[in-house]
Formats: sequence, structure tokens, C-alpha cells
Amino acid sequence: MDETEHREREHFFAAAKMVAGITILSRILGMLRDIAIASLGAKRITDAFVFAFRIPNLFRRLFGEGALAGAFVPVFTETARKDGAPGAGKLLANAMGLLAVFLAVLTVAISGGIVAYGWGQRLWGVGLSGDDANRQLLLTMTLVMLPFMISTCLLALASSALNCQGHFSYPAFAPCVLNICIIAAAWWVAPHWSGDRAHLLVISASVTAASVLQLAGVLWVMKAHGLPIVPFLRPIHPGIATMLRLMLPTVLALGFPQLSSFFEGWVIWFFTATPERPTIELFGRAVELPLHEGTQMHVYNASQLYQFPMGVLAISLGVAVFPLLARYAARGQMQNLRDGLNRALRVAMMEGIAAGVGLLCLAKPITDVIYRHGKFTPKDVAEVAGILQTYVMGMWAYCTYQIFLKAFYSIKETLQPLKVVAVMAVLHMAMVVSLIWVPGLGARAFGVATATTISLNVIVLAYLLRKRLGRIGAAKLTVSVARSCLAAATMAASILLIRWAMPSGPNWRIVAVCVPAGTAVFLFVAWALRAPELGELFGSLRNRPGNGGESDAPVNL
Repeated sequence: MDETEHREREHFFAAAKMVAGITILSRILGMLRDIAIASLGAKRITDAFVFAFRIPNLFRRLFGEGALAGAFVPVFTETARKDGAPGAGKLLANAMGLLAVFLAVLTVAISGGIVAYGWGQRLWGVGLSGDDANRQLLLTMTLVMLPFMISTCLLALASSALNCQGHFSYPAFAPCVLNICIIAAAWWVAPHWSGDRAHLLVISASVTAASVLQLAGVLWVMKAHGLPIVPFLRPIHPGIATMLRLMLPTVLALGFPQLSSFFEGWVIWFFTATPERPTIELFGRAVELPLHEGTQMHVYNASQLYQFPMGVLAISLGVAVFPLLARYAARGQMQNLRDGLNRALRVAMMEGIAAGVGLLCLAKPITDVIYRHGKFTPKDVAEVAGILQTYVMGMWAYCTYQIFLKAFYSIKETLQPLKVVAVMAVLHMAMVVSLIWVPGLGARAFGVATATTISLNVIVLAYLLRKRLGRIGAAKLTVSVARSCLAAATMAASILLIRWAMPSGPNWRIVAVCVPAGTAVFLFVAWALRAPELGELFGSLRNRPGNGGESDAPVNL
């Protein structure tokens, strides 16, 4: 690898650490946001907010961060290499225009369907008492938050273009804007209205307002970096056809897990027992519904906790390394691609193993410290902690899944991931519907199903990618995983020993002592085992051979 390639690679891996740093801030703000919502209590109306927010998020992950970005980055990178910055800029402007029109039509169609459904309820004489009032609140909040889908998808497209130019800071910071707006709405604006329902409607409105601010910010950054901000529809850029060809299977591949997540929300909403509907008729007899009010909030809070460490590094690493892998693939540098993939997987696996074991050991005190405020009860804390412990069994897979997908997308291979994801999504939905009826499992079924299917998903993707790319350094990965497991086991033993030695006291004290102590033990053991992944996480470029101490300038297309 020559000097230019070395500097290019190190720039993108250094960017991953920068993105991770900003993401830590975003995740902290997101936790404060979730605390504000959870303080209203785990009940039917907060369940309605969580479910309503899933709907625009479904399309954001499909057409924004997921399928569109996966199809756009390789085509944008190749267009820039062949036609230069002007050609790539035209592709971006055309893609933004077409995406804006598509999302606007889709938003109007969904809104019209919701309004028609609401009027249909009135025409059919359905009152707004009991759970019908909560259903109406669900529909209203969905309508309020739907425009979020348009601006956040455009934000994701613009962020992908900035990432390809080596600019990661604002795209990483944009989620902070959303969280700050929701926090401000929940803590300072909503209290001026009386009642929890009014508070949730104010928070819903802040979601849409925040997305507009996010989009305005990214357009300003695009202009500063010489990217076009005025979209156009005609003429259609030749690269759009390639994007659509790549995007269709990607939409389906990402659509299955996202639909699975939405399906989870629907299952919780439908199978939750309420005073008005405690049972459901199955096979001619009344059966008690297996879930209780607040389950939507419990599952959401547990998922946010396990996604916190995952978002700090693993997702940031996937975002940063994707343009690098796409560049290697566009140049035909397959050995560099395999090396970059191996490096990203080792770092992500180390984080996943450490975070998974740590959360397993400290699930209840961490949940108590973060969420037990306002109307969130100790019983709610126990429910969330139990669900969290089932989720984290697949932590290693969550942290590597996106990297495997990005590797496939960088070589413009979308069909194989589609097949795998489709099968796993169907398996996930079947497991969820079956396991919620298991006595004593209840809401933990969602964590069991998710951890099981994501683990199988990653194993199959790794096997297929090995067949497609050749050797991706399995021996190196195995040694790295063994080191991480040994360090994590030592960390778990130290946490349990500290908890045994500590006198009974508040959970914040347990968290304040065990988290830094466990982290220090893990890092020390990894250092003693000479884990090179520590150098990837903490090493600076000026200490690497061949860099000559020069600063790392952004890589221009």
C-alpha cells in the first residue's frame, strides 16, 4: 500500500473515531430525551407515542439512512472518479429532487389514509371512549410526525454525499439537533399545557420542527463544501438508473427488518391487555392477552439502552468505512477492501463483546439510574432490565451486521443480503408471535427473537461474503474474538466482585463504580494480551509508520 492509500485509509478510520465522539454526545442527549418521555410513565398513551414514532422512522431507515444511502454512495463515488466533482454534483441534485417528490407524494397518501380512517370511525359510530381515545391519539401523533420522513430522508442523502467527500462532523451532529429540540419541548414547552396527552402532542410537533432545522443545517454545510443545494427533476442523470437498480433489492433487504420492527410495535399494540379488552378469542375460546400496558415503552427503552454503545462506535465505524470500501471496490483493489473490512470487524466485535457483557451484568442498576424518574416505577425498571438482558445476547452481531451489509453494498452486491434478510425477518416475526405466549417470557420474547435472528443473519452473511471476496482474515478475527472474550470474562468477574464487596446503597453508586472499573479491567487485559484493536481505537496517525507526522487532510473526490 503506497503513501497516498495509507493516508486515505487512516483518514476514514480516524473519521470513525471522530464520528463516535460526536455520537456519544448524541446518545447522551437521546438518553435525556427518553428520560423526559419515560417520566410520563409506561402506559397506553406513551405506548401510542412510541408506536407512532416508528412509522416515520420506518421510512427514514428505508429511504434515508438505509437503501438510498447504500445505493447512492457507490454510484456517487464512481461518478466522481469518472466525471469529477461537477458530474457527481449533478447526480446528487437530481437524486434530491426525485427523492423529495416521491416522499411528498408518499406523505400525502399516508396522511390521506389516516384521515380517511379517522372519519370512517366517526361515520361507523365508533366513539372515542376507552381505548378508542388512545387509538385516536396514536393516529393524531402519526399525522403530526409524518413530515419528519421527508426532511430526514433528504438529510440522510445529503449526509452520504458529505461522507463521500470526507466530511463527517455535521452528519454525525445532526441527530443532536433532533434530541435537543425534543428535550426542549418536553422540559420547557410541554409543561405550559396540562395533561400527558397534550405533552405528547407537543413532543410530536417538535420532531417535525427539528427535522426542518436538521435539513437547513446540512444544506448550509453542502453549500460551504461546493455541493449543489438546488435539486432538479429533468434531465434524469444516467446514474439514477444504476441507483434504482441497486436500491430496489436494498429497499427489500432493509425493508424486511424494518417491517419486522414495525410488526413488533403492532404486535405489542394489538396483544396488550387493557381494561376494555383483557382477552382475545382464539380457536373459539377467550384467552388472556399476554402483554400489559407499558410494554411498548419497556421494549423501546431496552432497545435504546443496547443501541447506545452500538451507536457510539459500531454504527459510526460502518458509516465512516463505507465510502472507503466503495473506493476500493471502484478501483478493483480487493485486497485493500478485505483488509479494511477485517480491521472494521475486529474493532466492532471487540466493542460488541465488551458492551454486551457489561450490560448483562449491570442491566438493572443502569436501567434504574437512567429511567426511574417521574411516573416510571420500580416495576417498570425490572421489566426493562429483563428485556435488556435478552437483547444483549446478540450484541456482537448488532455491532458487525451493518459492516457486513456495507461490504456487500460496496461491491454492488445486493441480492444475497436480500435473500438472507428476508428469511431472517420472517423467522423473527414467527418467533415473536409464538414466544409472547410462553409463560414467564412475555415481553422478553422480543429480545430473544431479535438476538437469535441477528446472530444467524451475521453468520450467514459472513459465510456468503467469504465466498464472494475470498479470505477475509478469519484466523485474525478468531484470535481477536478470543482476546476480547477473555478480557470480557475478566471484566464480568471484577464487576461481580465489586458488587459483592460494596455495601447496599443507591444504584447510581453501583453504576458510578462498576462502569469505569469494569472498563479499566477490560482495557488492561486487552492491553496485556497486546490486542491491536486498542491501537485502532486510541492510536494517533502521527504514531503510525509512513505518515511522516503530517496532518490528515480530507480526501477530495
